[in-house]
Amino acid sequence: MNQLATDTIVTAADALDAAARSGRFIAPLRETFPGISVDDAYAIQRHNTERRLAAGARRIGVKIGLTSLAVQKQLGVDQPDFGVLFDDMGYGDGEPIPAAILAQPKIEAEIAFVIGRDLTMSTPGQLDVLRAIDYALPALEIVGSRIENWNIRIADTVADNASSSAFVLGATPRRLDAFDPRLCGMVLERRGEPVSVGAGAACLGHPLNAVVWLARTMARLGTPLREGDLVLSGALGPMVPVVPGDVFETRINGLGSVRAVFENETSEAR
Repeated sequence: MNQLATDTIVTAADALDAAARSGRFIAPLRETFPGISVDDAYAIQRHNTERRLAAGARRIGVKIGLTSLAVQKQLGVDQPDFGVLFDDMGYGDGEPIPAAILAQPKIEAEIAFVIGRDLTMSTPGQLDVLRAIDYALPALEIVGSRIENWNIRIADTVADNASSSAFVLGATPRRLDAFDPRLCGMVLERRGEPVSVGAGAACLGHPLNAVVWLARTMARLGTPLREGDLVLSGALGPMVPVVPGDVFETRINGLGSVRAVFENETSEAR
């Protein structure tokens, strides 16, 4: 249930939008708006989603966040969160990512799932999700925060579209029977030096657990996952800070590899 008045939700959404546009990050929402709830945070997220859609952005899927039990404990929650993916957030393998879009960026390796059929049943189960997933891709998510110094708790990150920023997709689609999403090992390297390692099991014990949670959540909200939706699973290992000029590559056993190349600050944005 929302605790904040509608005009206060709009004010908070405006503050996040202004921070994203200007690069001048803001104080935590929980401090500026005492009593803010998770429901309020999702209302703020929806307001800015509608703003983006009205401006011509296209929704292409959903990202799952807080899939690490350690991070959940840190933020005092017992389930993941989600944010909306837009078409202008996506980059191809090795495509330069402009520094202008970055917001205190960090990077993490994930599995991207592409949904092949609608999940419109009231309570999607594991079998429904298994049947609905068309294929998987290696992915890198660049998370960002419009909250100064990443001083976040659950309401801050949810309102900030689950601290989303950009993502990079690999180009090696694999069916689920071609690799093991739970046991697949992952290594993330910065210019050839390993900086993060992990496996599918780091994501709620199994990445499909995260997708089932998302499918049920979206169905309950009346916005079910649809054919063609992209779903980012959540991190397979610790996230790593990014600076302009960095080059990262992740390799996920059985799934392939993908690179993120960040432009220097002097480069032009696309």
